[in-house]
Formats: sequence, C-alpha cells, structure tokens
Amino acid sequence: MNDLGSHYLDEVQRQFRGYKHLGEGAMSQLKDEELFVTIDPESNSVAILVKHLAGNMWSRFTDFLTSDGEKPNRNRDQEFEITATTMRADVMRWWEEGWQRVFSTVAGLTPEDLLRTVTIRGEPHSVLQALNRQLAHYSAHVAQMIFLAKHLRSSDWKSLSIPRGKSKDFGAMAQKYDKGLLREEQKKSSA
Repeated sequence: MNDLGSHYLDEVQRQFRGYKHLGEGAMSQLKDEELFVTIDPESNSVAILVKHLAGNMWSRFTDFLTSDGEKPNRNRDQEFEITATTMRADVMRWWEEGWQRVFSTVAGLTPEDLLRTVTIRGEPHSVLQALNRQLAHYSAHVAQMIFLAKHLRSSDWKSLSIPRGKSKDFGAMAQKYDKGLLREEQKKSSA
C-alpha cells in the first residue's frame, strides 16, 4: 500500500497543480473588469468562483484529519457575494491562499493516512474519498472559469491545451518527443 499510496498522493498533488495552472491560464487572459462579469442573473463570475473555491479549500483543508471539513464558522453564502471594492488583487490572494492550504495539507499526508476517516458535514469519508471529492469539485469550478474566460475573450482566447484544428500538429510533435527527435532538433536549433 505504501508504494501505491505514495503514488496516489503524488498524483493528487499533480492534478491539483494542473487545475490551479488551468485556472490561472484562464484568469490571465481576462481584463480586470472581466473577472467580475456574469453572463446571466443566475451565473457566477470568475471572481465569485475563486472566492467560493478559496472558502471551500480553507474549510476542507484546515485541520483536515482532525475536524469536520465543513467548519462551523464558514459562511458559504457569502462566498457568492462580491463587493464593488473587490479588486483583481483580492481575487488572486484568495486563489493563492486557498491553493496553499490545499498543497500544504496534502504534502503532510502519508500513505497510511489514506484509509483514515474524516468527516464532511458529518458524513464519514476515507481520506482517499475526501481527496477525490475535492478533485472533482475543483475541476468542475475551474472548467466553469475556463468556459467564462473563453466566452469573454472569444476570438482573442489562447487555448490552454491543443488549439482547434491543431490536433495533427500536436500528435506529430508528441511522436517526435517520444522518439527523442524533438529534443535533438531543439539542441541543433539552439547551437
């Protein structure tokens, strides 16, 4: 279990870092005022999604192994409210503080912790289940952020993965990379 558990914890951190990177890729393309745009009265802005994620991260990953993941002093409803004085710097601070809480907590876990029981809203979860729950939750909201940013940027959007119509180019480059040819070409061009 130790090897598998260690691999799982490494993979969880890799996936969390990937979602953080994707969210930052989306936010970096937005103008300051676009962080606060909602596309209809029932939708959330990127800023609201970040505030909610940060609140959830704080609640779930504070005293992760020893207290319920839904802290009694969390005000979830306030996470969906943004004031007129909120700035990009506030949004980015929430983002960084939330992810720092996640990464520091996960880094402190051991393979033996994975089968321990934690609670979220009084419901028991293994640590493994709780981590998977958060991966799914965060990926859903990061996908919303990407959707909103892509919608707002429209033709100015810069793909965060393989650009439309470039799949064959990507496949050819990946094959070259796998064979070591790309690295050789890069060495020749930099010499």
